[in-house]
Amino acid sequence: WDTSSGALLEKFMAYEAVHPVESWEDLKDRLDLDRRYFAFFHPRMPDEPLIFLEVALQEGLSDSIQDLLDPSAPVRDPDRADTAIFYSISNAQTGLSGISFGGFLIKRVVDGLSLELPRLKRFATLSPVPGLMAWLLPRLETEDLFSPSHRKRLAKALGVGEIQRHVAGILQDPGWVRDSDLSEALRVPLLHLAARYLAREKRSDGRALDPVAHFHLNNGARVERLNWTADVSARGLGQSAGIMVNYVYVTSRIEANHEAYRARDRVVVSPAVRSLVKG
Repeated sequence: WDTSSGALLEKFMAYEAVHPVESWEDLKDRLDLDRRYFAFFHPRMPDEPLIFLEVALQEGLSDSIQDLLDPSAPVRDPDRADTAIFYSISNAQTGLSGISFGGFLIKRVVDGLSLELPRLKRFATLSPVPGLMAWLLPRLETEDLFSPSHRKRLAKALGVGEIQRHVAGILQDPGWVRDSDLSEALRVPLLHLAARYLAREKRSDGRALDPVAHFHLNNGARVERLNWTADVSARGLGQSAGIMVNYVYVTSRIEANHEAYRARDRVVVSPAVRSLVKG
């Protein structure tokens, strides 16, 4: 904030593609003592970031983007942080979108932060699931998606017989998230479906169907945890029913996870996510 040009700061605001920067104060919060911005530049474009990554330094995994970006939240001591949360990565130059700068940047960030803050033990994301609703809503109309126990749970909570079509209608009205009973009834069934989507649904070439999942899995991450009502913005509810996911980069497993995904189409997941997929 103190050493970068105003022109460069404006570029960060304009190019932010995941969680829009609402104001200069919002940007200043994202550049506070417990936050970091990392970017790649080219010598011929010193004031034009090619790609940039936003990081929050904290204790433990983050499960809410609203909490993470809350301007009233206290600033944490970065020397006490044990986790670096990568909460936004944005390609700034559309003409270079086919070049995999993101993977290189994440590896550089992990190495750099490990040297700067030796207490950091975990490098993780708080990521959107942008393709979930586009995958889910049509299938609620045509496929039997819910297990018998989930169907029974929803029938009791909703008091209707046509469970799946009713759920599809509910999810298209963002007001459902303000009904705590309804939200609790949907939580377990939708987390199971989100886990299935991330771990099993593939494109014809074997890649994960979700583009953000593909990006992190291809770079050696593991699907660690799904978070309910983690993004209650209109965009978050519309894309993924508010569900977000923590991908974790374990430095000793990055190459092995990358090879498992690239060579065997294997999505590496935590035991908790595996239990959701099986359920």
